[in-house]
Amino acid sequence: MSDVGIGTGKVVVNRAMSLDGFIAGPDHAMDWVAEYLSADTFPEVMAATGAMLVGRGTYEVAKRMAQQDTAYDGGPQFVLTHNPPDEPDPTVTFLTCELEEAVATARSAAGDKNLEILGADVAAQCLQRGLVDEILVYVVPVLLGRGVRFSPPSLDRIDLEPFSNTQSGAITMLRFRVRK
Repeated sequence: MSDVGIGTGKVVVNRAMSLDGFIAGPDHAMDWVAEYLSADTFPEVMAATGAMLVGRGTYEVAKRMAQQDTAYDGGPQFVLTHNPPDEPDPTVTFLTCELEEAVATARSAAGDKNLEILGADVAAQCLQRGLVDEILVYVVPVLLGRGVRFSPPSLDRIDLEPFSNTQSGAITMLRFRVRK
């Protein structure tokens, strides 16, 4: 049984990762994730999610995935960017504010549920600034060899406390509390 924290309003970095430590393949490809993971794999995670905060790059990847019908509904979506698109997207709110304000805005929209942080850059910035409560990692049984690493080399040490691991089919979900 996993401790998902439903109704706790935590800030959770949520990632799928290849066994060799990549969260996206070359050219930010994410199609390999959809081969193994769907919203039904761990439905309790989606039930605990009230909103999502992503960076612009992750938003663009998600748009491509939505065209392949692999998008997930995790509540209101916020995109933190320096350059919002010229044409508005009615499915998301673009934020051009500072990171702390973006997290507060998205967390407020999440209500008493979790705010999921997606994307390498935004997640690393949130971790670096102490804004993250937990990290959730779906370990996918594939070796990508290259792509976008789990964390950038610029990220300083972050100490974690493991508290849950759950198997669902070929996917292992690992959960860690961020020590503050």
